[in-house]
Amino acid sequence: MGFRVILVEDSMSLGALYTEYLCSEGADVTLVQYGADAIKEIDRQPPDLLILDIKLPDMSGMDILLQVQQSHPEMTVIMITAHGTIDIAVDAMRSGAFDFLVKPFDSKRLAITVRNAMKQRQLVKLVSQYENSLPKANYQGFIGESLAMQTVYKTIDCVANSKASVFIFGESGTGKEVCAQAIHNAGNRKNKAFIALNCASIPKDLIESQIFGHTKGAFTGAVSQRDGAATQADGGTLFLDEICEMDLELQSKLLRFIQTGVFRRVGGSKDEKVDVRFVSATNKDPWQQVQDGLFREDLYYRLHVIPIELPPLNQRGKDIMLIANKLLGQYAKEEGKPFKGFDQMVQKVLSDYHWPGNVRQLQNVIRQIVVLNEAVEVDITMLPARIVNDGKTRVAASIAPNTKVVEQVSSSSIAAHDTAAVILHDTDITTEQVIEPLWKTEKRTIENAINLCEGNIPKAAAMLDISPSTIYRKKQSWDEMEQV
Repeated sequence: MGFRVILVEDSMSLGALYTEYLCSEGADVTLVQYGADAIKEIDRQPPDLLILDIKLPDMSGMDILLQVQQSHPEMTVIMITAHGTIDIAVDAMRSGAFDFLVKPFDSKRLAITVRNAMKQRQLVKLVSQYENSLPKANYQGFIGESLAMQTVYKTIDCVANSKASVFIFGESGTGKEVCAQAIHNAGNRKNKAFIALNCASIPKDLIESQIFGHTKGAFTGAVSQRDGAATQADGGTLFLDEICEMDLELQSKLLRFIQTGVFRRVGGSKDEKVDVRFVSATNKDPWQQVQDGLFREDLYYRLHVIPIELPPLNQRGKDIMLIANKLLGQYAKEEGKPFKGFDQMVQKVLSDYHWPGNVRQLQNVIRQIVVLNEAVEVDITMLPARIVNDGKTRVAASIAPNTKVVEQVSSSSIAAHDTAAVILHDTDITTEQVIEPLWKTEKRTIENAINLCEGNIPKAAAMLDISPSTIYRKKQSWDEMEQV
């Protein structure tokens, strides 16, 4: 079978016997007598299977089981004891053990249990591999199943356990801090601190202290010694957001810290050493910043080991509505509102909008809708005017790409006077040319809008900023005019 087993058994004679049984099944066995030794072996190299005696000289096997379930939840554990009761077996299974054996047991009983455990482990592994091959709609705080985001997820999975520096770049609002947090949470530092600093929001004369800390009396107001982000992130991750905003002089000190892990507090006289994983981010082109002399080239190469580019929201397709629906449910619950979804017109407008503020802007829009309205479904009247007007502009452009708007009557005028925009062909108009009747130009514009909206008259009316009843009345009047 070719699998690795750690056997924790305080009796050397039984340990030797069980080791022989396991070796006959093709296992590579490490035998230990004490719980502390078992924990060291597990941390050094987690086994495929842990066979754990409940009563050990230095601690309870149940305590080890609970610890293993927290640090290595994927590990398969079989509990053994010479003092078996139903209550103990139930407790062990509830705590995550695969099976429970009462001593003494023979080689056949052990072999059957071990084979079943390894089959179950292989099945779980296959299911996990299959799930990982599927598009993920939710991942470590991200929402989205677009190809661009799947690439981001896979990169995070690959780098999570590495100590290599990661440089995240993307437009403002794309989720750079979410990405940094995901890298931390997916890796082996997840139980340690994640410390985030925004280099653009901290004054120049304070940022060194924020990163490295200071001693008492280092400067005016330093009434006591203070730990900086470097100390706080020891064993974990230090996230430096908007890194390109950092002062050049401090960049040189940061470079030494990244290279050696050694730093000195402001006002201090001795070096301190920590183990920190660096993740940086910027909404600018970092290489352009280097060429402009605003960012040190040597620091760039130290930080830019693993680049991750976050795509803008307008390039993520169906992710827009996945995020919008998630936010709507979240905010509706927080605000005690009955919202359940978006009507089709709103979905179209949100999906087509260019989102210059990316996910952050979408969050603000959905929050505004929920706070200011009371309904089950979001309709077009609840959207901010700038988003609706942007959609109308693009529809108008697609309706008449070769035309020039000479005069546009306001929506109130359209409703009052039952007229529409006067549109002339983009050519030089002369007195010799025949000017088309206004109702025919209006008819062509509205019919084009209806065709682009796939026959949906209410949707076309919303995009043209008139009411559906206006279109129905006009269609009736056009029929009468054509009969004359």
